[in-house]
Amino acid sequence: MAIINSVIQALIKRTGLHLNILDAGWPPLAAITWSFGLAPVFILLVMAVNIILLVTKLTKTVNIDIWNYWHFIFAGALVYNTTQNVFLSFMTTILISVITLKIADWSAPLVNKFSGMDGISIPTFSAATYFPFGVLGNKLIDKVPFINKIDANPEKMKEKIGFAGEPMIIGFVIGVLLGLGGGYEFRMIAELAFGIAAAIYILPKMANIVGTSLIPISDGMKEFIKRRFPGIEGTYIALDAAVLVGFPSVVVTAILLMPVALILSFVLPGVKFIPLGDLVNIMGSVALVCVATKGNVIRSFLIGIPIVVIHLYTASNMASMYTKLAGSVNYSLENYTGTFTSFLDGGNVIRVWLVKLFTGNSYAILLIPAFLLMFYLTRKIASKG
Repeated sequence: MAIINSVIQALIKRTGLHLNILDAGWPPLAAITWSFGLAPVFILLVMAVNIILLVTKLTKTVNIDIWNYWHFIFAGALVYNTTQNVFLSFMTTILISVITLKIADWSAPLVNKFSGMDGISIPTFSAATYFPFGVLGNKLIDKVPFINKIDANPEKMKEKIGFAGEPMIIGFVIGVLLGLGGGYEFRMIAELAFGIAAAIYILPKMANIVGTSLIPISDGMKEFIKRRFPGIEGTYIALDAAVLVGFPSVVVTAILLMPVALILSFVLPGVKFIPLGDLVNIMGSVALVCVATKGNVIRSFLIGIPIVVIHLYTASNMASMYTKLAGSVNYSLENYTGTFTSFLDGGNVIRVWLVKLFTGNSYAILLIPAFLLMFYLTRKIASKG
């Protein structure tokens, strides 16, 4: 996706806009988390929570995706750095892991159907937390005349309109439009268009290879659990959201949202950064939105726009807290000493809500009923398939 970044850089150069916060992407946040002194304790805590929920049959997800524990621990580290209270930090980490496991459970049947892989769930926090938005947004679009009739699944579009509906052709058209927006010459527009078309063709093939290679691990884990823990059956094995990012609907939705995110960062008042570092990772964030819409690109794109807006504002607001946490663990970015954030992971509204809640923010407390209602409706709607 370097080709996407190149055209975005061209768009920035044309506008001459400069904002004062750096989007460093998710890697610095993960590095900060693993530098946090209590991280090893928190790993054991998250594991214990998963085991307790499995034994008590409050979850079906076996979360073996230990790398992605950093998402939970990062929230706890933020709370600890703000309050210096270990108990509140523990409670934040526990609650965020429980919420993620429940969302993984609710989404698992749709994930299995969408991906063609049985017995898996996606508790990757940066992807799972968008499933409620996808479910509720999809339900809302069901009520909108005309739009609710559009079946914009790339595979079904291919069946209806033939060659013109191929994901590669869609990618080619998107590339031409991006190139024109970036002020590219004809040759560069052609390179961009063919590059995006190739990416959209190749990524599903790569995802299929990754997914197929993980099936034996999933089957092996299920057999092990069945043999060693006969009381815990019918479980889902946790896989990273990367197994979904190569599907055509995910790729097309993400590519459509990338320039939208960039444009909105220019025009929305109060946004203090340009979403460069995390922009290409939007594929992981929209993966479960696409699952919720059953691969409908138009619906996923429309749902993705308010998500992008929320992230731009939330990541701007949280930048000073992230930079302060980095300083507390002696982490610094190379050749940069200013304030930084992360467009996607830094702007995740559910994590930020929990961090604000456990640091005593009054607005976060008032939002408790809204989030509880969102989770309730997500479970209810998702259970109907």
